Amino acid sequence: MSKDPSNVEDLQAEGAIDEQLQDDQVELSSEAEGAVEQDEVATLQAEIAALKEQAANANEQALRAAAEAQNARRRAEQDVEKAHKFALEKFVNDMLPVADNLERSIEASKAEQSNIETVIEGVELTFKSLVDALKRHNVEAVNPAGEPFDPQYHQAMSMVPDANVEPNTVINVFQNGYTLNGRLVRPAMVVVSKAP
Repeated sequence: MSKDPSNVEDLQAEGAIDEQLQDDQVELSSEAEGAVEQDEVATLQAEIAALKEQAANANEQALRAAAEAQNARRRAEQDVEKAHKFALEKFVNDMLPVADNLERSIEASKAEQSNIETVIEGVELTFKSLVDALKRHNVEAVNPAGEPFDPQYHQAMSMVPDANVEPNTVINVFQNGYTLNGRLVRPAMVVVSKAP
């Protein structure tokens, strides 16, 4: 069989077309892959940018929270410092009238025509205002006359035999004791009875 030259040319042309089509397909597929890769890169870059923004926001929020915590701590320290510094302010305000009354009593006793009864009355009123001020601050007097001796609240100065009362009873109070909110500040100094 002899080959027809026109057929050979046709076949060669078809082969060249096939090769060209294959080259075009390879080129298109590589371009498509490149486009897909560029889309993936763009997507990843967008995600990275979004994550960077989230990280920056989180960092800013953490810095703000730390600053707020530091401010709150500083305010609390200042409040504690003020509480220590001015804790007795209310007590002092209650004591000032007592001091004023005592001062007036001293001035009245020095007057030429001073009446001792007036001075005594003024001192008694001053003492009452002092006791009332102490009570407002939960300071209570301990005056255990006639009560059984309690070593937690009383300090025995001496023991005296006395047949009229039971042994271990407070028969005389030299000095009142005081408690603050139920806690002993100073024990009462007392004389305690003992069996004859």
